[in-house]
Amino acid sequence: MEGVKKTYQPPTQITPDTFVIQDHNGEGHAPVMVPLNSLVIKAAEPIVVDTGVGENRDQYLEDVFSIVEPEDIKWVFISHDDVDHTGNLNALMEAAPNATAIVNWFMWERMGDTLAVPLSRQRWIRDGESFTAGDRTLYAVRPPVFDSPTTRGLFDSKTGVYWASDSFAAPMLDLTTNVDTIDPAFWHDGMAMFHQYVSPWYALLDDRKFQQTVNRVESLGVTNIAGCHTPHIGSSHVAQAFRQIRTFAEVTVPVEPGQEVLDQMLGAVPLAA
Repeated sequence: MEGVKKTYQPPTQITPDTFVIQDHNGEGHAPVMVPLNSLVIKAAEPIVVDTGVGENRDQYLEDVFSIVEPEDIKWVFISHDDVDHTGNLNALMEAAPNATAIVNWFMWERMGDTLAVPLSRQRWIRDGESFTAGDRTLYAVRPPVFDSPTTRGLFDSKTGVYWASDSFAAPMLDLTTNVDTIDPAFWHDGMAMFHQYVSPWYALLDDRKFQQTVNRVESLGVTNIAGCHTPHIGSSHVAQAFRQIRTFAEVTVPVEPGQEVLDQMLGAVPLAA
């Protein structure tokens, strides 16, 4: 709504060298908000993971550079090509002259001219491949739920943090940085709703094969989960998060908003002249 300032959340540290860059849609209060987060890993060769939304560019860059100097950034890992993950990629790469963007061929193909990063500053990493960042190896592992064919999550073998991209996502009623402050039933139902909206193809799945994709991620030894659309899932909630994602297809969720909701919105908000 015009004139309403979004509530600011500073970056939060989830391991000694891992920081979530916080953002969200909405004004920062109920009824429902969705996180729009990204990540910074202060490895020997620092890594930025996803780049947020373009409308929050100034704050995003300020937050990233409060953790790592632009010239020290070595890698910029993009999980997939949606605008809430790539919104500040070009600006970040321009400000970080020593960085290489980790994308993949299909991402480069799909983004076209919107990806203003020369091929000489790209590295193409497919699902199942890895790269080293000085003091650790990071593995690109596709999450169980996704809405883009280019998606790869990122597992940090040193800390056990898994960047889940759009997976393990859930809305929140109030601003929070950790799922342990969310009502367990709301978290469970919200995760099911988000996953069914993001990945409607779940209804076509052979459940045995889907469970194998969950096994693949869980077997990495994940100790913390961070993602674009979820508050931090710490070690005490990781097992529950995996249990929930295994059964989200069994939950009946509300239908997506339709024209009647749009009519209500238009009736409540004066149209711009």
